[in-house]
Amino acid sequence: MKILIGQPKLEQTLNQLERELRSNPDVDIVLYPEGYLNQNVEEACRLASKYETMIISGHRRLDERPKDRTIMINKAGDIVLEKAKYTPAATIEEAGWVISTLLCDELVQQGFRKEFKGQVHLIMHSIGVGMFSEEQYAEWLEKARQIAMTERCLIMGTSHADGAYQDSDTSIPIAYCIAPSGDILIESRNDTRSRIIDLKSVDTGQDWKTDGMNISVFCLE
Repeated sequence: MKILIGQPKLEQTLNQLERELRSNPDVDIVLYPEGYLNQNVEEACRLASKYETMIISGHRRLDERPKDRTIMINKAGDIVLEKAKYTPAATIEEAGWVISTLLCDELVQQGFRKEFKGQVHLIMHSIGVGMFSEEQYAEWLEKARQIAMTERCLIMGTSHADGAYQDSDTSIPIAYCIAPSGDILIESRNDTRSRIIDLKSVDTGQDWKTDGMNISVFCLE
């Protein structure tokens, strides 16, 4: 399983997403930030089908509250999960992996609000804008680390490369990946290069073990 963690700039189109899909044909999943897809969900479905790659990101329904939604689109271009912000966690299964999501400040507002039974293997955390302080960066990373250890899962997150929260004049782009042990595999701030996580030799399923997990991390130029 290869997962690309991208940190695009917010845009009205999906040009950056398509470039990464085209340039990385062996990737199984692309993780992008909260809100990146905007109202381009139909186009995202087309790209997922064309490049046979799952897309996990967020989009907005501007006429609803909360407007932000997490979304998973499978390799066939079908929407397999769509969840409003601040609602309980949900899962899908892809190639034997049970995958769930967190959307931006759900991490600190409600944590991983799990109302289902069973193991989750991967939690994908789509973040909107960057952190507004080093203290916030450290807080969010530690919250994610605690979830990884509690759920015995791999958790990874990413924000946009640009944009600031409300009237803050500070924006620290963030990307991270944390192993079930709590070990931090990626701890990126102010470095917006994409990363690829390559997961191998993992026994998924109800009684999966994390001891023999082979995780490789690659940074793209």
